[in-house]
Amino acid sequence: MPDLCRTLHLASIWIAAAALAGIAQGARADCIAERPTVMAPTDPLVCRQLEPTIRKPSALSLGDYENKLNQYLGSYCYRDEAAGWVHDKVVRQAGPRIATLVNGAWQGLDQGTHAPVMIWYSPNMMDWLRKNRSADGEVDHPPPVPDGAIMVKEMFSEPASDCRTVDPLRLFPTSGAAIMIRDAGASYDGWFWGWYGFGSQSGWTPDWPALPADSNSIPNMGFAQYCMNCHASAANNLTFASPKNIAGEPGKPLNYLAQDFFKGAPAETLHQTVVLPVDGNPRLGQPLYSPNADVIAALQAYVREMPTYETVSRMPSETYDNTWVGAKGPDASDTFLTSSQCLGCHDAGSTGLQFDMTKPNPHGDGLINLSPLATWRTSPMGLGGRDPIFFAQLASETQSFHPKMAGVVQDVCLGCHGIAGERQFHIDEKARSGKCELFTRDMVYATPWPADNPSAALANYGMLARDGITCTSCHRMVLSSKAGGPLGDQPQNACVDERQALLNPHATGFAKTFTGSFMVGSPDTLIGPFEKPEVGPMHTALGIKPAHDATIMSSEVCGTCHTVHLPVLQGTNTLVLIYEQTTYPEWAFSAYRTGNTPDGPLPLGAGATPRSCQGCHMPSTEQDGSPTMSKIASIQENLNFPQTESSNAPDLSVREGFARHTLVGLNVFLVKMAQQFPDVFGIRTRDPMMGKKALDPLVLTEQAMLDQASQATATVSVSDLVMSADALDAKVTVKNLAGHKFPSGVGFRRAFLTFSVLDQNGEQLWVSGRTNAAGVIVGADDKPLDGELWWKDDCSGRVHPGERPHQPHYQKITRQDQVQIYQELVSTPPADTPNPVCNAQSKPEGELTTSFLSICTEVKDNRILPAGFLPVESRLEIAKALGADEELAVDVGTTAVEDDPDYVSGGSDTLSYSIPLADLPKGAHPASIEADLYYQATPPSYLQDRFCTAKGPDTDRLYFLAGHLNLAGTQADGWKLKVVGSGTVAVRP
Repeated sequence: MPDLCRTLHLASIWIAAAALAGIAQGARADCIAERPTVMAPTDPLVCRQLEPTIRKPSALSLGDYENKLNQYLGSYCYRDEAAGWVHDKVVRQAGPRIATLVNGAWQGLDQGTHAPVMIWYSPNMMDWLRKNRSADGEVDHPPPVPDGAIMVKEMFSEPASDCRTVDPLRLFPTSGAAIMIRDAGASYDGWFWGWYGFGSQSGWTPDWPALPADSNSIPNMGFAQYCMNCHASAANNLTFASPKNIAGEPGKPLNYLAQDFFKGAPAETLHQTVVLPVDGNPRLGQPLYSPNADVIAALQAYVREMPTYETVSRMPSETYDNTWVGAKGPDASDTFLTSSQCLGCHDAGSTGLQFDMTKPNPHGDGLINLSPLATWRTSPMGLGGRDPIFFAQLASETQSFHPKMAGVVQDVCLGCHGIAGERQFHIDEKARSGKCELFTRDMVYATPWPADNPSAALANYGMLARDGITCTSCHRMVLSSKAGGPLGDQPQNACVDERQALLNPHATGFAKTFTGSFMVGSPDTLIGPFEKPEVGPMHTALGIKPAHDATIMSSEVCGTCHTVHLPVLQGTNTLVLIYEQTTYPEWAFSAYRTGNTPDGPLPLGAGATPRSCQGCHMPSTEQDGSPTMSKIASIQENLNFPQTESSNAPDLSVREGFARHTLVGLNVFLVKMAQQFPDVFGIRTRDPMMGKKALDPLVLTEQAMLDQASQATATVSVSDLVMSADALDAKVTVKNLAGHKFPSGVGFRRAFLTFSVLDQNGEQLWVSGRTNAAGVIVGADDKPLDGELWWKDDCSGRVHPGERPHQPHYQKITRQDQVQIYQELVSTPPADTPNPVCNAQSKPEGELTTSFLSICTEVKDNRILPAGFLPVESRLEIAKALGADEELAVDVGTTAVEDDPDYVSGGSDTLSYSIPLADLPKGAHPASIEADLYYQATPPSYLQDRFCTAKGPDTDRLYFLAGHLNLAGTQADGWKLKVVGSGTVAVRP
């Protein structure tokens, strides 16, 4: 103990000496915010004219209001003590400032929730504070802050002591001002929030219209902003304001350790790093300046004119996307919200002081942001409402495939990709008119600016649709038997029954929810996986209570959308309904099934290796198998935040099994487009809360896909490699590691094997699976194999009209124009045939198609089955328990795999290669072989079909992106993603 006391005593002497040394060096800085003249209202009349407008933010559109507010704040109209405005006693720290000696020089780090502040309070705000938070004590249940009350929190460079003695009227807010303006009728929280920068050099600008396309920044101002991540921890009224801070009032402000004995450069404030758009949206990869001529030539769709960077259609800026809970909510009109309402708390670093939900980047500087918001936002789920491939598909469906049913097609398709907008439109429209009107693609483009534009009234639905499969889509889901009866009659489920009747008319139970046709729960509740959630902040901010519900961890949350059951349309007639996508049943019929649903156990119980969808696509364990530990939100807490007045801050628990919302498959091509063309997608590439402190989320998403490909998708091995006098023979085995078919998902995905015979220098002598610049599989003559491209190069007709050319499923390959392609191919109903028979087993008679609503039957489905795939009798037993019929059990099987024994219980595919040595170049000698597995999310035949079956901005945009996407040197080079390979295997004589 004496040694410890002596150590502490010596340390205190050293610190004191260091502090004196700093002072002796004359290190105290002048107040850089001080100006020689007073900055006060110069035209009180103009200020008085502006004030009624300023006190009612909801009366104008955001852009118009911000222009008025700019005049008001920029003229310092609030610095009017004669009119009853009051200010803080002094410029004060909002938290401690800690000095650290680094390499012989002092550095300071401000740990406040804001930069040093001086707050100005409007007369009615001050009156409320005196009545409800006086020195005599706080009122337990105070009335709401009155409408029109204003607080302007001027912010200055640290340390606060530099400016403590300066006249407040001579202080220029070097870090801008955070503002709160009360307008209780506009939102549930009742405040207009914002950051304002003074002067043309501050970086502040009105949010509407959105800044140039290279920004898409988070808004500076608006209702229900991320500021609530801290302010929701206030005791009441979302403010911590106290009269103790205010000049002329009794009491003293809270004091914090503030080591200011040295001179140092001021640090950036949290507000500056969050809201300023400077370099806020860098391209993550350099696209091609001119179109890739080789790719365009390889796709053979020359009928189109390539848009330019200036003319290509862009999605509306993400800056516009902010809906919130209304003043009377949460009710049915608030069922679906944009992710902006979750961003403040469920993104890492949002408070500027906490960095839970992160880990150090092992491959570079900074942090990796593992928060729910950041990982979801750049996933295919988060990008689903802006996916250019989807919108080009929709254009083909409505222009060429089913123009007479265009309205229904748009509503059905956007009911998944733009689910929140489609659902909320139905809810509100049913309440207004009593009808379930159709949601259309044009509504997705609706924006609120300018206020008189024709789409402005639909802007909220556009915001929600562009937000993709957003947070409230999953966290309000109800899948158990509780979803029937009274819940189906509640207004938040308006029109869901009509969707179920259209898409799943004969289903019961869970099967009625296929194609995203699920019910949702009460608008005042959000479900999550953890018990005893902290209720206070979310309820204060949004009126919503988080609730524990194990349903969110069940595979059925994924299965409702990833089992797609669609009508087969012919003209205006529905011939039949058929399954377009069966990822969930593929899992449910495999060794990976858990055997449980929200309604209870399924027949046959769990498979041999049970694992939920979330177990792979939302990992919650570390590499060593231990559970991931983290808090699940970033809010103002009690124990680890600077003390504040009028606080009701909780303390969040570290949760075991924190799930990363990566939600990825292998669509690297979509992510590369988003990285290189954020201006076309209308998105930001840099996380708004972490900024430069973390790896950009789109890079993290790409890495998650590459890890998924190389570690959790498949393996490729070579066996029985023998060279005889006249042939080289080998067996190649592809093992499926996924819990569903590989590939799975939408039917146009495909994978293929490239088998190469190499000489002693590694040069290719013989290749099955060679490709060109666009990923088209070609033969030894570099010409596309039959079936690789369907259209003539001028799109005037099919290359093989009335035929269905394709590579069959092989068990043995002997030629370079034979390639093992794992794919599903489907055909249309036969032309000019009345009442054609369409089902998974009917004979193909139409043409190959990519139309989701033209699938009459399967031509081929040799996608590799998951391990432990059940026989049809067992599949039928489970299908019936899910509420489906025999069709599901049969359709999930295979087509045209002949008698291949690998397609009985699944798990892998083995095929033989026998290469005649006479087919090798004269004098060549094989030294080794390689077998590589490649994946194409958008095969060339699919892309060509988009360009030949639709016109207009959505198709042109995909053509532009495909032509300018730079994949050189990436893992997707040549428009094919290498999943895994065997490596070089030597040939032994």
